[in-house]
Amino acid sequence: MRAAVLGSPISHSLSPVLHAAAYKALGLTWWRYEAIECDEAGLPALLDRCGPDWAGLSLTMPLKRAVIPLLDRIEPLASEVGAVNTVLLAAEQRIGYNTDAPGLVRALASRGIGKEAPPGPVLILGGGATARAALAALRDLGERSVTVAVRDRGKVADLLSAADRLGTAVTLLPLDPGSQPRARLLISTVPAGASEVMARLLARLDPPPEAMFDVVYHPWPTPLAAAAAAAGVPVVGGFELLLHQAALQVELMTGRPAPLTEMRQAGQAELSKRAG
Repeated sequence: MRAAVLGSPISHSLSPVLHAAAYKALGLTWWRYEAIECDEAGLPALLDRCGPDWAGLSLTMPLKRAVIPLLDRIEPLASEVGAVNTVLLAAEQRIGYNTDAPGLVRALASRGIGKEAPPGPVLILGGGATARAALAALRDLGERSVTVAVRDRGKVADLLSAADRLGTAVTLLPLDPGSQPRARLLISTVPAGASEVMARLLARLDPPPEAMFDVVYHPWPTPLAAAAAAAGVPVVGGFELLLHQAALQVELMTGRPAPLTEMRQAGQAELSKRAG
């Protein structure tokens, strides 16, 4: 059986390491998983080439929204978020899922942030597909009002539409170090370079957040994560999100429980290798 992660650029993806580790641990020696460079223009043809030997696909930027009209059906959560990061290929159908939102719930739970300890108030940095998944994760944790800081208020239509579907109230702020919102939980969905500016925002938060989640996993730590750690703020890194959303993909594609320990060990070993 075949599976792959699609996106552009894709050479940096850690997904092949995580999925290959899962297949090995599960004894699925006939399964293979690869990274395929694919942009929006090439997506329809690539999907058409996926025959009965394909189990599924992982999707990263810029394909999470572009794939939706190419699917036969889409799970309710992915429809609410407006982003698909997983396509299950079964019974000659293309079924879209979003494992980013439940993956984020699991990642936060691994650090003691869950329904028993509501995270609000919450500040999200960035307004893209991952920010929308964060809104869904927070909705599941009981948080229905979120502040979102964005660089361009003219590009928030998808975010606000998702918030409306999720029943979440969003307050928009400019993404700049002059903002002074209050937040118990800070979630950064911006690239590592953008977080360098936002590291200065962290120093202005009074009181500082009780926890910070940064979706970037490489290079690590990001300037924002380093600033949070220096301020004594517990930090959850993007590897946790990547790991848990990949584990959910493995379960969807194979129908078996994901071997989280083996996947974690393989991913951390690869990141240490890249850092070296």
